[in-house]
Amino acid sequence: MSTIFTKIIAGEIPSYKIAENDKFFAFLDINPLQKGHVLVVPKQETDYLFDLEDDLLSDLILFSKKIAKAIQISFDCNRVGMTVIGLEVPHAHIHLIPINGEKDMNFSNPKIKLTPKEFEEIATLISSNLI
Repeated sequence: MSTIFTKIIAGEIPSYKIAENDKFFAFLDINPLQKGHVLVVPKQETDYLFDLEDDLLSDLILFSKKIAKAIQISFDCNRVGMTVIGLEVPHAHIHLIPINGEKDMNFSNPKIKLTPKEFEEIATLISSNLI
């Protein structure tokens, strides 16, 4: 059975796409902790990140690095935090979040609410800063 991320990658569910290549897809989290919170997923449907083949996992990190650099250019933040939780969707994924402190990555914090227009503007901004 396809995960929600597989359906997003296939275009069956709309998303705010940041970047895509033949192996990976990056898009805005629709329940973000911070503006610019991005999810990076492999197109290969694998439940647990550390079950990915070594080459694919390495490539995922390198793809995520490009996205993280674009996020850092796009937002006033000290760093772009990266976390792997993987409990909410059975499809390997990395969270990239612009942060100024550790508390900015606390998933117990209330999620921020954004309008579709704000999501579109953020996606365009990050995409435009990809190097």
